[in-house]
Amino acid sequence: MKKTTIRTLFVLAVVLMSSGCRQKTPKQKSSRPNILYIMADDHTSQAWGIYGGILKDHVHAPNIKRLAEEGMVLDNVFCTNSICVPSRATIITGQFSNKNGVYTLADALSPDSMNIAKILHNAGYHTAIIGKWHLRKEPSGFDYYNVLHRQGRYWDPIFKTKDNFHKPLEAWDVHKGFSTDVIAGLAINWLDTIDRSKPFLLMTHFKASHEPFDYPKRYKDLYQGIDLPEPENLYDFSAATTGRTFIGQQLENLGWRYKQASDAPDKWWCKYPGMPFYTTGLDSIAARKKIYQKFVKDFLRSGAGIDDNIGKLLDYLDKAGLAENTVVIYTADQGYFLGEHGFFDKRLIYEESLRMPFVIRYPKEIPAGKRLDDIILNVDFAPLFADYAGVEPPSSMQGRSFRQNLMGKTPPDWRKTAYYRYWQHYPIRPAHFGIRNDRYKLIFFYGRPLDMTDVSKETTEPAWEFYDLKKDPHEDHNAYNDPEYADIIKQMKKELNRQRALYGDTDENYPEMKEIFEKYWN
Repeated sequence: MKKTTIRTLFVLAVVLMSSGCRQKTPKQKSSRPNILYIMADDHTSQAWGIYGGILKDHVHAPNIKRLAEEGMVLDNVFCTNSICVPSRATIITGQFSNKNGVYTLADALSPDSMNIAKILHNAGYHTAIIGKWHLRKEPSGFDYYNVLHRQGRYWDPIFKTKDNFHKPLEAWDVHKGFSTDVIAGLAINWLDTIDRSKPFLLMTHFKASHEPFDYPKRYKDLYQGIDLPEPENLYDFSAATTGRTFIGQQLENLGWRYKQASDAPDKWWCKYPGMPFYTTGLDSIAARKKIYQKFVKDFLRSGAGIDDNIGKLLDYLDKAGLAENTVVIYTADQGYFLGEHGFFDKRLIYEESLRMPFVIRYPKEIPAGKRLDDIILNVDFAPLFADYAGVEPPSSMQGRSFRQNLMGKTPPDWRKTAYYRYWQHYPIRPAHFGIRNDRYKLIFFYGRPLDMTDVSKETTEPAWEFYDLKKDPHEDHNAYNDPEYADIIKQMKKELNRQRALYGDTDENYPEMKEIFEKYWN
């Protein structure tokens, strides 16, 4: 063989080897962080202990506190539609309800929809979701899923997998035990099966602390014999006392549910712990106090079970040597009222319902023990995950990665306003939209069902509410008609219009809304 040929072959071999080294990137892939996204249902910030409040000294949450100490607490994360199904759709798609088509509890997310699991799967991530899915149709984009049937039940929960999702009920899997414990166990089992040379996205979704607020038996005596502190506005019985424009979901409705479950336990839709429960013969103050104490104690017990299992997941990461390179997030799909305004449930733009508690730990980047005040929305979660995976989020996503914010480098053009819209209209909680900035909140209750699914056809009189969150943090006084705020409200209406245009939520397809705006906007 000629020397020139040998030399040429040698050079070619070196080039190919070098090229091969550049293309083979397992080290780069493994250096991208894993993402463990843990989410509970309704586990509101008042029940976490790390957000202060009247219950902070009674909350049993050592592992949430551990995450807060080792990571960062976000103080202003907000839901864009505070109800389970739409919030979950927004989290996974990075889109508002008007964009992803999931407006109410009766809607479903199409498997054909773009979602962050598909994006990370295509980027070389293992992807899995375990626990509460609640988006009705089959999950897509996940290598593995093991999800609760619909809402799920607390005891001996039923799960569906790729093998049996479309099969009859008798083909689904029943796992013995308490759902929160079962879900964490399944998550750990999956982590044991995957190839560690590839990063993972694991979404671990607990049913707790959703109604009926059940808890593992190990916590049945927690809070026994004590009275928990009450919110100052617990005994707000009427909209007239605050100037709010609607009735709301009052604790007496929960008391009525307790009674139905006590009278006919086999016919009621869920099984509450600690039945029977009655308020017969009590006056309105005593009855509300009794309902509140039972409800909130059960809620905190349910949360204690979540905290145990967060601890199990954190311990697993430590033992497996994964903690340093894993982004751990714990949040809830929205907030929840724990007696504030005399309410339970969520759905509203009021603070307790709007706020999503959120703590994140990533030792490589995020400073420990810090807090972040920036306004973050649940449309931002998916872009954040894409950022960690090193991929550009699609332009169809309406959120924005807040990775730089977490490192103390908030972009100068970061949002100053949160936009919110609740579509599932009922007279006691009318359909509404609004905005919140660092001090003020403006809300328009338009009170129309439009063409939404699972809504009331009974309309309500459109109305405005406005709150100064610095002077009135508990939203006890609707200041919309206070002259001192006239100029601020005028500017906020302009900003509300700007936000609606920004996210394409302009009601152009609803002529009745145009008539309402013409009559009530000014």
